[in-house]
Amino acid sequence: MGGTVVELLRWRDVKQTAVLFSSVLLLLFSLTQFSVVSVIAYLALAALSTTISFRVYKSVLQAVQKTDDGHPFKAYLEKEIALSPEQISKYVEKVQLYVNYTLKELRRLFLVQDLVDTLKFAVLMWLLTYVGALFNGLTLLLLAVVCVFTVPLVYEKYQKQIDQYLGLVRTQVNSVMTKLREKVPGAKRKGE
Repeated sequence: MGGTVVELLRWRDVKQTAVLFSSVLLLLFSLTQFSVVSVIAYLALAALSTTISFRVYKSVLQAVQKTDDGHPFKAYLEKEIALSPEQISKYVEKVQLYVNYTLKELRRLFLVQDLVDTLKFAVLMWLLTYVGALFNGLTLLLLAVVCVFTVPLVYEKYQKQIDQYLGLVRTQVNSVMTKLREKVPGAKRKGE
């Protein structure tokens, strides 16, 4: 499945990616105008009207052609959709790993185990206050979706130039971090 996601994000199948991208954008734009409850209700009504219309169409077609094809969604109705206890256990274990890792990192950052990392986190939180003042969460999600569908394509086209500039930025950041570690007491890494 991971390969399929990468293929979608790199626009290998333009039609499939365009459908997914436009559907997600339409959903997010709908959420900016309507409440979540309304959007879910409208989506459910659209799906119901589609399936009911298809079922009635097939029933009329069977009556006119005098065939006995049966229920048009019979194959889907007979499929098993329940999660096994093993699958649920696997997903819960993965979530537990992420939650435990996040809690340990937050404890490490808030209790200042490494001063430089905590300062970086503080700067990030300070910057997020400005981002939060400019954008709401839904706008950020919309921007993230646009970036997820465009950045891989742009990077693939201009990889050499982007890598060159990222190398320059990385060198500058490492230089500043080295100077900061030298000047801030208690900021040296354990290995130093």
